[in-house]
Amino acid sequence: MQEQNYYRTYSNYLKEQYGEKVYKLPINMPVTCPNRKDGTGGCSFCSEVGTGFEAHSNQISITEQLTHTKEKIEKKYKAHKFIAYFQNYTNTFLPLEDFKQALEEAAAFPDLVEISISTRPDCIHDDYLEYLQELHTKTGIQITIELGLQTINYHTLRKINRGHGLAEYVDAVLRISRYPIHICTHMILNLPYDTTEDALESVRFLSALPIHIVKFHSLYIPKNTLLYREYKNGKITLCSKEEYLHRLTECIALLRSDIAIERLFSRVPEEYSEFSNWGTSWWKLKDEFLALMDEKQYTQGCQCTYLNGASLHKWRIHNGNSK
Repeated sequence: MQEQNYYRTYSNYLKEQYGEKVYKLPINMPVTCPNRKDGTGGCSFCSEVGTGFEAHSNQISITEQLTHTKEKIEKKYKAHKFIAYFQNYTNTFLPLEDFKQALEEAAAFPDLVEISISTRPDCIHDDYLEYLQELHTKTGIQITIELGLQTINYHTLRKINRGHGLAEYVDAVLRISRYPIHICTHMILNLPYDTTEDALESVRFLSALPIHIVKFHSLYIPKNTLLYREYKNGKITLCSKEEYLHRLTECIALLRSDIAIERLFSRVPEEYSEFSNWGTSWWKLKDEFLALMDEKQYTQGCQCTYLNGASLHKWRIHNGNSK
């Protein structure tokens, strides 16, 4: 089964922009996030190393990190174009001058077509966006900002100690959309406090906003986190693999068709995780997902009928006027 027959893949999205396959080069910066800085311990699912399980040390220069990873990928995949990915923690939590210095160093690296910056909705400020626009104008390099939202259920956001609500996310998206910057949003579809309807409404919410990319994550539980302790003590339960696949297929059917999907499942080394993907490899999960999409006869956006005055449109059809 060809996945591009069922949804708009991120790889095809990049090929449309750059004419060939493009590869991400992760960068690990010496930065934390406000949710850790304030002493609350950060999000309940966040490990001590953030998401940089296999990243280079943040004490190595940006150029060295990019060079080491690029050499491996070039050799393995014959790659020619790359994205510098500021992956770990909250990169716009860096002081502005440090942020500029880091971005300038990355932008000078050869064969870059894009810089992607991972951050939080409550760390988006006009000063940073104005600089990113200047950098884009000066270099021609596309800028993408990746926002971790995870869920629109504000009760769940509070329970996982996310440290922000929906207002901060909407504000961030609307601010970014004033600039020539692409927006990616991260969503976890099986947080223990969310129902299926929470996941579906999250996708409806995203589809109504000017975003370009979404990353769907299946929840993994890193060791030595608050969520790990809750899981080990039986305080939370997780949905089944079958329920996750059901949520994922229904979400993609609801998702606006022009939004690229970068990820369907989380990937994390086993030694760092107490729970991940129900003990199933991500590629087997993807096969099951595609089979379910085929069984349901779903494609991305096939049920995205709730925008642009949906009730008015239904009323017109009912009364014999489709205009």
